[in-house]
Amino acid sequence: MKKMAATKNPISISRSLGPLIEQVRTLVQSARQAAATNVNTLQVHTNFEIGRLIVQHEQKGSERAAYGKQLLKELAIRLTSEFGRGYSERNLEYMRKFYVTWRAQVPLISQKPSAKLPSVTIWQKPSAKLALEPKSQRPSGKSPFTLSWSHYVLLLTIKNPEERSFYEIEATQSGWSLPELKRQLNSGLYERLALSRNKKQVRLLADKGHTVTQPSDMLKDPYILEFLGLEEKPAYSESDLEAAIIGKLQHFLLELGKGFLFEARQKRFTFDEDHFFVDLVFYNRLLRCYVLVDLKLDKLTHQDLGQMQMYVNYFDRFVKTPGENPTIGILLCKRKKKAIIELTLPKNANIFASQYQLYLPSKEDLKQRLIEWTAEISDDS
Repeated sequence: MKKMAATKNPISISRSLGPLIEQVRTLVQSARQAAATNVNTLQVHTNFEIGRLIVQHEQKGSERAAYGKQLLKELAIRLTSEFGRGYSERNLEYMRKFYVTWRAQVPLISQKPSAKLPSVTIWQKPSAKLALEPKSQRPSGKSPFTLSWSHYVLLLTIKNPEERSFYEIEATQSGWSLPELKRQLNSGLYERLALSRNKKQVRLLADKGHTVTQPSDMLKDPYILEFLGLEEKPAYSESDLEAAIIGKLQHFLLELGKGFLFEARQKRFTFDEDHFFVDLVFYNRLLRCYVLVDLKLDKLTHQDLGQMQMYVNYFDRFVKTPGENPTIGILLCKRKKKAIIELTLPKNANIFASQYQLYLPSKEDLKQRLIEWTAEISDDS
């Protein structure tokens, strides 16, 4: 009698497929993301080249504004009839403006437009395709465009070239979606970071984005917590504010900045039989140190600063390891007074105070503050 070939138990086969399924899943997801990235890159390059062709055609024709407007109108009608949506007069104006704004940072290549468009390939290690790099780190020949067309349309609304460059770098390095970019722009991230820096550091924001190499680099003034959904009123408590932050922790980490990891809420430590509680404890992997955050509903007092100094001293002496950097303390308050801070804290203290707002600030107000701050710095120097 012929022996039947032994077959594996279906359950055993199902279990053994786990690693294979995970590998295939990762490959498919990476391929899809790479394909989407390539499609976005192709669209941005194509729109840049359309903008270039429009500008070149205008330069050959009349210099009158009326000519340019009529040109875009006629071009929109013809392209829409041939290719469908996406070529309205307004979109063509965006393409023209995109070319004019970005042409200085895109190397000119003496080829026909189709040859300038990047080739599409996904057959390499997925992480290599999906990584986004700042302009200063891109190898030659790599696309100068790292964001989607929708991102660039939003960036075109920013008139200040340094501010626009900052948001382009940050959106690339941090992988911001379009809603995240809108939120950071509307909250005046550039102005808030600039107000916490000297003139030389402000220039670096435009060249390298938000780099974190020392404690003061992480600061913003004010921090904007509109995503918590709390009304601007004195009826809530510090525990309400803390609970709202924990409920929106992902948003709060984004507002804090780069490199933050959440560790604990109401972290307790005890000495001399007394218990003390730090509102929020984070770790910053870029600075390799603990960051303690205390929340204050009203104006900052010298007692608040003294208490934070004690928290920082405790962590430095009993929590941090020898290889880690000194602990940083941040007091988030409704109002702060520079004189109190300067008189209470020793020089070079690792403790900082910043105000917070529960609503989006007026970008015009922030820009005015930045102009006044720049004038003060110029007068001092």
